[in-house]
Amino acid sequence: MSKVWFVTGAGRGFGREFTEAALSRGDKVAATARDAAALRDLVTAHGDAVLALELDVTDKAAVFAGVDRAQEHFGRLDVVVNNAGYGLFGAVEELTEEQLRGQLETNVFGAVWVTQAALPHLRRQGSGHIVQISSIGGVAAGPLLGGYHASKWALEGLTESLSQEVSGLGIKVTLVEPGAFETDWIGPSAVHAQQLPVYDPVREQLAKLMESSEAGDPAAAGKALLEIVDAENPPLRVFFGTAGNQFLPHIYADRLKTWSDWEDLSVRAQGGKVA
Repeated sequence: MSKVWFVTGAGRGFGREFTEAALSRGDKVAATARDAAALRDLVTAHGDAVLALELDVTDKAAVFAGVDRAQEHFGRLDVVVNNAGYGLFGAVEELTEEQLRGQLETNVFGAVWVTQAALPHLRRQGSGHIVQISSIGGVAAGPLLGGYHASKWALEGLTESLSQEVSGLGIKVTLVEPGAFETDWIGPSAVHAQQLPVYDPVREQLAKLMESSEAGDPAAAGKALLEIVDAENPPLRVFFGTAGNQFLPHIYADRLKTWSDWEDLSVRAQGGKVA
C-alpha cells in the first residue's frame, strides 16, 4: 500500500531527495518549501501525486493549516518528515541574538509546530511515522557551530520524549542523524556570523576538517529513508553516512570515562559517602 508523506524543505537538498524517492515508488507527497516555485517541476513530473505547498515552518498558523490541507487532500498522513532547517556558523561569542533565535525558530520550533499539527491526525488513524532530520551534530559538538548544535540537541531531547509519549498510540518516531553530504548546508542556505579575528585559527582547523570529510550522496539517503519508514520496528536513532559510527563511539567512551573518573564527587554532591 502506498504511503502519504508530508515533507518540509522539499525544494532542495535532503528534502528533495526524500520527496523524489517516495514519488518514484508510487507514494504521494505533500511537499513544502518557502518558495513554491521550487516545487513546480515535481508537480509537472508527478501530477496529482504531489501537493505543493508554500510554507515557512516558523509560521505556526500556516503550518497547522498546511498539515490540515494535506490531510484533507490525501485523506491520511503516513510519514511526516521534519527536514526544513539550515546551518548557523559562528563562534558563540560572535552570534547575534537575531541569528540564534532564527536558528531555533526554524530548526526547533518549526519541527515542533509540524509535529503538533500532525499528531491529532496520526492519533485518530492509530498509525504514522514522524521522522526528524537531526545530525551527528545533534549528539556531538564541534567549534563554530554552537547555535546549530543547540538546535539539534534540543530536537534530539524533544524527540526522545515524544517517542515515549506516543509509543502506545501506534505512532513511530525516528531521528535521522546525517554526517557530511553533498547538499548546500554549508553553501547558500547557511548563515554566517560576523567573524572576530581571534577565532581565525579555529576556523582554519574546521575548514581543513571539512575538506577532508568524504561527502555522501543525498540520493542514496533518499533511498535509505524508504527502508526506515518501511521497517516494522524502525530505530529511534540512525546515522546516515559513515562518520557517526567512526567518531561517536570514541566520544561516548570519553564521556563514560569522565563520568566514572568523577563518580566520587558525584556521590558527594548528593550528600552521600563514597564507598
